[in-house]
Amino acid sequence: MEQTIPLAPVRAFAEPPHIDDATEALAAIPIHAIGVGFTSSAYVIGAEGEVAMLDRLKARSNGLPVVATGEAAIRAFHKLGSRRVALFDPPWFDAHLNSLGRAYYETAGFEVVFSSPCDLPSDQSLIQPGPLFDWVVAHVPDSADAVMIGGNGFRAVGVIDALESKLGRPVLTANQVLLWAMLGAAGATVEIRGYGRLFESARRSTPSDDDA
Repeated sequence: MEQTIPLAPVRAFAEPPHIDDATEALAAIPIHAIGVGFTSSAYVIGAEGEVAMLDRLKARSNGLPVVATGEAAIRAFHKLGSRRVALFDPPWFDAHLNSLGRAYYETAGFEVVFSSPCDLPSDQSLIQPGPLFDWVVAHVPDSADAVMIGGNGFRAVGVIDALESKLGRPVLTANQVLLWAMLGAAGATVEIRGYGRLFESARRSTPSDDDA
């Protein structure tokens, strides 16, 4: 039987006190931004719940910016001018969790024109760029103006450039948007090439709270 994610511990991850305590501990070291990389918790608590979580964590971060995958994706879509999203989740996200992902983006004002877990091996170590590329290309509808590959544990970064070349539209992944948001929050000027149009936009401007 293929493994899927139980939702109770996913919800608990976003609740106090552990993530709050971890934020306070991280804020005591010399860093410039904190990132929360857990797509499924964002899906479970929803877009409004994630905003509330971030507000709570910022109260413990000693003034450091705190960003999260879901809200970073929302800002990235706005930055790229995308409104119609094709959502591809990891195979270990079951249909219910994927439906929560659809609701997450719809609540944030986007039209989700396709939403499904990818029919690939339900094992992080078995995900390869070729099969993931083929599955996305075969299922993304023409009506989508952007592709979102969810899941911070999904090994998807290696297909971004190839998918954008094939599909002619922006491709976002969970870790890509989180890195983009963290670099912007930290005021970093590092230049990143080959990982999507999102970083091309970052060379022209950096993400901020005003992008949403």
